[in-house]
Amino acid sequence: MTLRAFLLALVFAISATQAAAICNKKFLNPISEICWDCIFPISIGAISLGGGGRPDTKNQAFPLCICPGIPPRLGLAIGLWEPARLVDVANEPGCFVNMGFDLDFGLLSLGKSSATQQSGGSTGSSWQAHYYFYPLISWLGVIVDGLCLQNAQFDVAYISEIDPLWQDAELNNLINPEAILFANPIAQAACAADCVRASSGNLPLDQLFWCAGCGGSIYPIQGDVAAHVGGVMASQVVATKMQARMHRLFLARKTADSKALCQTQSQPVIKKSQYRMQITRPVAKTSGRYGCGPMGFSTQYVDRLREFPYRGESFGWLMWRKRNCCAL
Repeated sequence: MTLRAFLLALVFAISATQAAAICNKKFLNPISEICWDCIFPISIGAISLGGGGRPDTKNQAFPLCICPGIPPRLGLAIGLWEPARLVDVANEPGCFVNMGFDLDFGLLSLGKSSATQQSGGSTGSSWQAHYYFYPLISWLGVIVDGLCLQNAQFDVAYISEIDPLWQDAELNNLINPEAILFANPIAQAACAADCVRASSGNLPLDQLFWCAGCGGSIYPIQGDVAAHVGGVMASQVVATKMQARMHRLFLARKTADSKALCQTQSQPVIKKSQYRMQITRPVAKTSGRYGCGPMGFSTQYVDRLREFPYRGESFGWLMWRKRNCCAL
């Protein structure tokens, strides 16, 4: 090999490495990059306003509610969907996709990512993820949030790069030992029903709590995706796993239920029907029936032109949460 050919190959190798490491970070615009019609339907008792063809969880039929206290509090039983949580799904450690910055963890980082990792005869992928409390309605001073007496603040709740359980599927079984029960063809085949349900204008099946709809299994609840069919699909699976993980760590709670009108409830197993998912990065989806689809819906509705080389290989998701509350 001549010196010129060697130098040329070296330049291409360095360029390829740099191209693979780009973090397509950009701060999420809370006005123009949010699917605001996803807040509907808003309900008062059994009466619903709006909807846009999106399915809704069951609401209390009677419009009045009473919360215990001295004196007891009388209010209206309100239901609405709120933008509540953000998830980064990054193809490199330290890429905070929705927040707009890139952080080098140095020796503290345990995580590595691979978007095209070969595993036997199939193609899988491995991702890093971050989870934020994102109380957008509180920030904008929407009156319903004040009526429901929620005082929420923005916070970074989870960073996968420093969590050894996120990096190792077997080690992760320490917090979800039931994963072994669903590592069989019958349990995995049942996820096809969840995929059809979530992709046909209905809520996902809460009974199949181990399923991520069209993405296959939620277990193991960490950063590996067994069947990588594009970055949008894989990142949706990881965002679903992250939400399930937060329930297992008691950082997420049940909010969509008549029993949660006065106070949210602990729920270590995810209730998928109380969430909707909106892709935010690299390109936000802000309208349409699947602008915020049910958890586990087919990403064919949103993946067009939303994955591209160099500046479109890490992803962001906004988790919409159904909330029932007894408003003053």
